[in-house]
Amino acid sequence: MTTVITTPAQAPAPQVLVVTPVQAPAATPPESLNAPASPLPDVVTALLTYSERVRQLSPTDLAAEIAVQGDPGNAPLRQMQLALALMHSPQAVDTARALGLLQRVVGNPSPEATLLKPLARLLGYQLMEQRRLEDGLERQSQQLRDNQRRIDQLNERLEAMRAIERSLTTRPPAAPNGSRSAPP
Repeated sequence: MTTVITTPAQAPAPQVLVVTPVQAPAATPPESLNAPASPLPDVVTALLTYSERVRQLSPTDLAAEIAVQGDPGNAPLRQMQLALALMHSPQAVDTARALGLLQRVVGNPSPEATLLKPLARLLGYQLMEQRRLEDGLERQSQQLRDNQRRIDQLNERLEAMRAIERSLTTRPPAAPNGSRSAPP
């Protein structure tokens, strides 16, 4: 008897995958709020200084400053200055005008406006939030006036009912059996 020994077919040689490490870009640490900030551009510093000066003006002087600013045209810096002055005015129309000026700065493609856009966006957001709060306050004030008017009307009705009640209790009692008593 012959025995045949068979060997299993050889498995293909394993493939070797060569991995070469790739250098990752150097990680930059996130900016910290406590880290020393880069100095503000001169134009932004000048606008913040101007805003502080305008904030301290009396209403008459503020109106004069707004008049002096006049029409800013398409100059982003002048638009920002006028918007800052208008922001300090108590007039709702001035708030809307300031918001419009800030939106013009944000939409301006000029290089001069590029430095001013973040500040214009921030101020625009603040103005929109202020308008939203003012609208809510106006609605609440109107509701308060309506409620006070209703309270006054109800108090008048209550007083009228009390007057009717008093007039009923001051009348002499009616005689029993419908007979009239002789006056004394």
